[in-house]
Amino acid sequence: MNFLLESLKNLNPIHNFKLLNKNIRNDILAGITVAIIALPLALAFGEVSGLGPEAGIIGAIFGGFLGGLFGGCNVSVSGPTAPTATQIAALMVIFSNQDGQPDLVAIFTIIFLSGLLMVIFSLMKIAKYIHYIPYSVVAGFMCGIGLIIIFDQTKYLFDNQSFNEIGIIFLPSLIIMLFWDSFKKNIRFFKNIPAPVFALLFGTIIVFLMDLETISIGDKMLNNKNSIFNFYIPDFDRLSSFLSPAFAIAGLVIIDSLLTCLISDNMIGIRHISSREVFGQGLANMLSGFFGGTTTATATMFTVSNIKFGAKTPLSSIIYAITLLGILLGLKSLVSIIPISCIAAILFKVGIDIMDYRVLPILRRLPIIDLTVFVIVILITVFYNLMTAVLIGVIFSTLGSIKFINSRKEHKINSFDKEYGIKNQKANSTIVLKPRGALFFGSIEPLIKLYHSTEKHKILIINMNEITNIDLSGLYAIEDIISRAKIYNRKVFIYGINQNIKRDLKKLNFIQNLGKENYFESEEDIISKIK
Repeated sequence: MNFLLESLKNLNPIHNFKLLNKNIRNDILAGITVAIIALPLALAFGEVSGLGPEAGIIGAIFGGFLGGLFGGCNVSVSGPTAPTATQIAALMVIFSNQDGQPDLVAIFTIIFLSGLLMVIFSLMKIAKYIHYIPYSVVAGFMCGIGLIIIFDQTKYLFDNQSFNEIGIIFLPSLIIMLFWDSFKKNIRFFKNIPAPVFALLFGTIIVFLMDLETISIGDKMLNNKNSIFNFYIPDFDRLSSFLSPAFAIAGLVIIDSLLTCLISDNMIGIRHISSREVFGQGLANMLSGFFGGTTTATATMFTVSNIKFGAKTPLSSIIYAITLLGILLGLKSLVSIIPISCIAAILFKVGIDIMDYRVLPILRRLPIIDLTVFVIVILITVFYNLMTAVLIGVIFSTLGSIKFINSRKEHKINSFDKEYGIKNQKANSTIVLKPRGALFFGSIEPLIKLYHSTEKHKILIINMNEITNIDLSGLYAIEDIISRAKIYNRKVFIYGINQNIKRDLKKLNFIQNLGKENYFESEEDIISKIK
């Protein structure tokens, strides 16, 4: 009972309420801008899910509002995402009526139950284990999702669209998406216009001017003309059939959401609260399932855009939800005429962007266990099931890292003068972080927590001479610590890498990314540098 009461106390939204007036102007502008960017993607992911574009907007509204009020990341923005949309699409095939049509009551009950499970998980505080998923699993998962989206759009276009329509709408829209950065550099008018918004405007105007007959979003909308929301009462009589897919959806949302939160942490330097974020997503999915919306999760693209536009508090997410609700209520007729070919072009680019470009450039040089896991996760994601891919990837990574488990040691951190016994003016603002033992996915979280708990400093020295082994997750953990330090304009120096590990790190471009001027061979060199 005490554990439950403590969990409820930690999920109290009062912290978020207190932040709402801290950055009002920028949060309002960021929320409106992100809503405009999110609109075509919410429509697109709603279409991918099979529930219809309108369901995507409904999911985004509940995700934005409840995720903002109850979430654990100040700047996160929620909505339908590629992984959750593709998972719902798979369930639409499994759960169908006798006439072959999707069983919508079953689908929305599963979404509702997934939200309920997330609320339960948040109370149990199991969300913290997201930090122990190996990076090779994450990379394979994201690349697999990207391939699914690209394949689905290619198949859909050639099965349902005329070649004339593909050439007039899809290809030009895709060119806009692919080369938008070049357009912005050369034409100032485009500077502040998001590529998806312009692609939608372009395709819609072309259809109108040329009077083309094409499949539009209006043809895919589930609701009738006189209503916005349909209500779906959860069917608990078939609970045994729904529980397994609900667990899968809940797990997928948690992984998708918390990975985005980790990205946000690195960008803003403030660590999110995992259990609170999962609680907010749970509430959002419960209501989304009840009101006919698709699954919602903390969305990377929306969250990163939100940060870049100056958001600092949950107010931006709430404004984002209100803006989308206004569009759904007031501009539904305009949204309905957008051609599906435009949505396909946007999704094709999303499929390309969602690939993990941190890993792909060094793919041939990955350690054999990381490469094996990466390939396995991609294959299972594309050809079978997302959650199974993650589960099997974690199992393979664990088996491959058994030899590291007994090599774990307690990481240390110290001040410069205590570490080296030297008094120096700059030593007062210098700390020494010392990772120890095997640095792999099972040991990096204590290291990250240790660094996040440090006092303010201007210089970070990372002493790596007690690292015995390192995998891809360990490497990226060090890089993420360095990135966090640079957010605060801190200088970072590294020394003491043994020759075997140094050889592996060079293959993965670690020293190149760090900068050779920040790498030193010995303790004497680093002390001399600080002096």
